[in-house]
Amino acid sequence: MKKITWIIALWLGMLPVLQAQVTAEIVMEQESFLIGETLPVAVRITNRSGQTLRMGTEANWLTFTVETRNGPLVAKNGEVPVEGEFELASGKTAIRRVDLAPYFILDRVGRYQLTANVQIKEWDATITAGAKKFELINAAKIWYQDFGLPQPEGVTNQPPEVRRYTLEKANNVRGKHRLYLRLTDGHGAKVFKIVPIGGMVSLSDPEHRLDRANRLHVFYQFGAKLYLYTVITPDGEVVLRQTHEITNSRPKLQADENGDFLIAGGERRFTDTDLPTPTPAP
Repeated sequence: MKKITWIIALWLGMLPVLQAQVTAEIVMEQESFLIGETLPVAVRITNRSGQTLRMGTEANWLTFTVETRNGPLVAKNGEVPVEGEFELASGKTAIRRVDLAPYFILDRVGRYQLTANVQIKEWDATITAGAKKFELINAAKIWYQDFGLPQPEGVTNQPPEVRRYTLEKANNVRGKHRLYLRLTDGHGAKVFKIVPIGGMVSLSDPEHRLDRANRLHVFYQFGAKLYLYTVITPDGEVVLRQTHEITNSRPKLQADENGDFLIAGGERRFTDTDLPTPTPAP
């Protein structure tokens, strides 16, 4: 019995040493999400052990746990798929990205805490990433529009599928405002996609227009002098994202003679979040 106790104590004493040699960190690009929104998470693993580690050989080499603010664990729909063997050399960092939303029953507004465990098979040890907090929030509907889904080429003898764009404004616990697009069927019951568009100032009144292909154009103010221009397809894909700035004039969303839209006035500001990615100047 004493021997077993000594082994356990020795193993527990080694944990801080192992944590120093291999570290794991949870990275989330935002702190608040709508219910039903994708929940992208990245786990950054850094190896400083002096040896190459073989990871991802087991299905449970990386596991996640979500608990509520009061402590109960959130039930799972299934295990998060993380398979994929790779080698992590000493001095290198690997990142595994997953979407947790399909695998946890996250259907209530509130505060949550996420933890991740990384199994190191060669050492028969587990490295735990520091807990990451996030929240699920509600949003207020500010506009919606039904539209017909464009027909596939050559199909002309049937009515189009009806879908609905809904713009929603959400406030997180820190008082920050964010704009979302909810893409649903024509009744608003079946959700195809929730698209986070971006932060916004509290008094901003987003402009919204549909073009000939029923793509949604959204233009609104998100900073003291900054405006965001976003174009989203009927499938919920963001195909254009631009930042425009007030200079000698205020930027405005306008239609041209062909029924297409453009930003007139102000000045374009190139950023790392632009879509398509700007081509670097020579």
